[in-house]
Amino acid sequence: MGAKKEKMVMDLIVLSLMLFVLGASGWTGEIHGRVVCDICGDSSLGPEDHVLEGAEVAVLCITKSGEVLNYQAFTNAKGIYTVAETMPESDRWDACLSRPISSFHDRCTNLGSGSVGVKFSYNHPSGYSHTVRTFVYKPVDVPSYC
Repeated sequence: MGAKKEKMVMDLIVLSLMLFVLGASGWTGEIHGRVVCDICGDSSLGPEDHVLEGAEVAVLCITKSGEVLNYQAFTNAKGIYTVAETMPESDRWDACLSRPISSFHDRCTNLGSGSVGVKFSYNHPSGYSHTVRTFVYKPVDVPSYC
């Protein structure tokens, strides 16, 4: 009889936790983009260009409740950075600014024109993402084959 009662209490606790989790309204969002090195500095991405791994990007977002959130991201081996957040629906992102901070690539450190930052409204429902246009760095010295 004691084991039955203990199982009933455990079942009640599990059911309560499930109802709590399912009843909580949460919002998730994601921002991602890419950083590349424009080897010839011609502002068009070609086969000679490559992604920049380890490039630093800052993402600032203001929430619907007025809070400012500052994120720092680094690009992966594919040159992609990602910022993701889960929060209450009432605090979700409203508008954001994504901007490149630095490239750690030794030969591609000059920020290309037009890559100073991107402001955008974030009006996606929960579970969706926003893709920011590609940020471009140019080499200090353009190779002679360009």
